[in-house]
Amino acid sequence: MNPSRKLSVWLCAFAAALPTCSANTWPVQDPAAPTAAQAAPIAAVAQIGITVSDLDRAVAFFTEVLTFEKVDESKASGDSLGELQGLPSPVARTARLKLGDDYLELTEYDAPKGRDFPRDSRSHDRWFQHVAIIVSDVDRAHARLMERGVQPASRNGPQRLPDWNRAAAGIKAFYFRDEDGHFLEILQFPSGKGDPKWHVPTDRLFLGIDHTAIVVADTEASLRFYRDLLGFQVVGGSENYGREQADLNNVPGAHLRITTLRAPAGPAIEFLEYLHPRDGRPYPADVRTNDLLHWQTTLVVRDASGVAEQLRHAGTRFVSPDVVEFSRPQSDFRKAVIVRDPDGHAMRIVEE
Repeated sequence: MNPSRKLSVWLCAFAAALPTCSANTWPVQDPAAPTAAQAAPIAAVAQIGITVSDLDRAVAFFTEVLTFEKVDESKASGDSLGELQGLPSPVARTARLKLGDDYLELTEYDAPKGRDFPRDSRSHDRWFQHVAIIVSDVDRAHARLMERGVQPASRNGPQRLPDWNRAAAGIKAFYFRDEDGHFLEILQFPSGKGDPKWHVPTDRLFLGIDHTAIVVADTEASLRFYRDLLGFQVVGGSENYGREQADLNNVPGAHLRITTLRAPAGPAIEFLEYLHPRDGRPYPADVRTNDLLHWQTTLVVRDASGVAEQLRHAGTRFVSPDVVEFSRPQSDFRKAVIVRDPDGHAMRIVEE
């Protein structure tokens, strides 16, 4: 079996990257950030994974509409995969895609088949997750999506966030859905915001993944998991509200507390806590990794067993019964375990 490809190739490319602000956030000094003498467990956010119903269709969507490049495809089965994913006798096909320096992993389960994505999902439900795809021209990107018949998830097209919000002024963004219903975002930074790499002159329209955003119920509880246990650094935060934000999220009266965290390499993780409305539904307790609701973000750590022990001591919910060991060449990581954050979002923790 081969549940992942080599992560170290892209990790080297990111090694010199410094944490930068993500969308809708201003730089902050994180008082709880690890010091140089306290090396953080997290080394990188490697890739973001989505369970899909039809791998070939999903690959076509991301490559033909959003211009991702297909890097490789593999088929996996067996006891180790079943232990890792918490599934009986799974058979899965996985394709790894690349946009710029960033990776997306799409997985279809031939067996057992999972449940469809909830069609009544809203942007403030706590199973919400998306990837923010940076574009060089949001209006051209939006026009391309509409020409291809993509389903909008924002109201009234791309939104330019207002000048009074110093964290987000000038940022343009738009939510949409893939063919399974997963939420995605295109986003364009104005000059002076975002990673400098997003402003390098290019003729490309779709540039890469800046962050994955997750809805959380309680920012402080999520910080205890991501910052205090895993060693992410808080690099930005803001409160966003107003007509533009409500139209972007398609949530009337939306008022969000946004917090951005980064590992030493890879896309950021962005918390979206809805201060209003507060009626977002919780992540279903019975979701399995073959359900289309399932996303999993791959985190590279130096010691998977040590991190798992720390998480278990903190009361973290495990998808895998324990750390699963793999042997080469069947796998490109040595150890892996899947856990859930306080809201239910899945993190695949791997050690190379």
